[in-house]
Amino acid sequence: MNRSDTSSASVPPSKNPPSLRADDELREACGVFGIFQNPDAAAITTLGLHALQHRGQEAAGIVSFDGNRFHTERRLGLVGDHFTKLPVIERLVGESAIGHVRYSTTGETILRNVQPLFADLDAGGFALCHNGNLTNALALREALIEQGAICQSTTDTEVIIHLVARSKKAHFTEKFIEALLQIEGGYALVGLTNKKLIGARDPLGIRPLVLGRLGDAYVLASESCALDIIGAKFVREVENGEVVVITKDGIESHRPFPSRPPRPCIFEYIYFARPDSIAGGLSVYDVRKRTGQQLAGEAPANADVIIPVPDSGVPAAIGYAQASGIPFELGIIRNHYVGRTFIEPEQQIRALGVKLKHSANRGAVEGQRVVLIDDSIVRGTTSVKIVEMMYEAGAREVHMRIASPPIKHPDFYGIDTPEQDNLLAARHDLEGMRKYIGADSLAFLSIEGLYRAMGLQARDPENPQFTDHCFTGDYPTRLTDQEGPASQKQLSFLAEAG
Repeated sequence: MNRSDTSSASVPPSKNPPSLRADDELREACGVFGIFQNPDAAAITTLGLHALQHRGQEAAGIVSFDGNRFHTERRLGLVGDHFTKLPVIERLVGESAIGHVRYSTTGETILRNVQPLFADLDAGGFALCHNGNLTNALALREALIEQGAICQSTTDTEVIIHLVARSKKAHFTEKFIEALLQIEGGYALVGLTNKKLIGARDPLGIRPLVLGRLGDAYVLASESCALDIIGAKFVREVENGEVVVITKDGIESHRPFPSRPPRPCIFEYIYFARPDSIAGGLSVYDVRKRTGQQLAGEAPANADVIIPVPDSGVPAAIGYAQASGIPFELGIIRNHYVGRTFIEPEQQIRALGVKLKHSANRGAVEGQRVVLIDDSIVRGTTSVKIVEMMYEAGAREVHMRIASPPIKHPDFYGIDTPEQDNLLAARHDLEGMRKYIGADSLAFLSIEGLYRAMGLQARDPENPQFTDHCFTGDYPTRLTDQEGPASQKQLSFLAEAG
């Protein structure tokens, strides 16, 4: 099958496994980082992963190469829980390293799925980490197993390693490219061999990847904020469909896919990327402020105070306040020190999850007509509790404004979304959603307003400039694994893909 066949697909009936999360947040599956030829490779990779921690908080891993051997450290938990300890860094010797932070899409996180994955191939050792999801990973995995492959994990990343291992091409870069030509979906890959650091981005550029330089060493990372933390210079974004190969002789660029306009994921700007990152030449912070400004024009409110739902709603709330002239206040205080595991054991404790994470600032809320600004609504359960919290703190009125369009469709490219039936906007019209969350009024940013916030006049329905399927249902690639009959085997695999 030609990988360039990525015509838009309509969403099939949902086969996403039921989510086990107690919260109501979207999650990015992963962040990747790599550096080639720097004596402090592992320590620098640790810093880069710290900057990317927002992209995955359940597991982290680093693989380094010392010129003779590869060294691997993979752990469940945060980067700072393990990789800031000197003995761990001292074991990761070598001048090249790659690293990964992970959030499993659903299901449990287990050590065998923590990346980077490593394998000894005929061409030598190969470590690989991946941000995104392959939409044909299950079909490929089943074909590989039928041919005798032995899989050690349930991640789609392992499928890529098997495809590289089975390639008959003469050179490693050719093997890697041949594997890419067989996969579908959204991905940013960083790989390490005994001679190369390799980066690759899917043909549409759905998932992000940037190239930087620290002295003489090249760096690959999911976001520019990871370059900032190590003092590296931003060189450029890895282009959609590009494969970059970094060796001691410099950097090579390969473009194995037919040229086509990029369609990066618009949710990077709305929610996932850190506000201080630059993506596609745009400041993420500035885009989020502009969504708030657009929202103020589209959905004004007669109110006394603008309050963000922290932390992701803050830039949009600033923009809304600036455009509306209504004062901005921190009416909700977030506790950053609540661990996820603490709220798991008992239902009555889980029910307190929002109050553990957020508390009302009564002095800013009592007696006020409040406009709550958030970046998105997924299931709506958090919104219900936030609105209730405002009333309990004495708010006279609560108006909710969302700085993105309604999420009506699930994602299959590396964002953890519930099945479609659990998306609030897929089950209710606007009035039904308002009643569900209990606000006096509710409004969302239009898709046109979102594109204006991105600096564009409008969305081009024939050639959309971004991947916006969660709002529009316009899936940019085939969804091969969603087309066949569902089975428990499929659901188990999809739960750990990415």
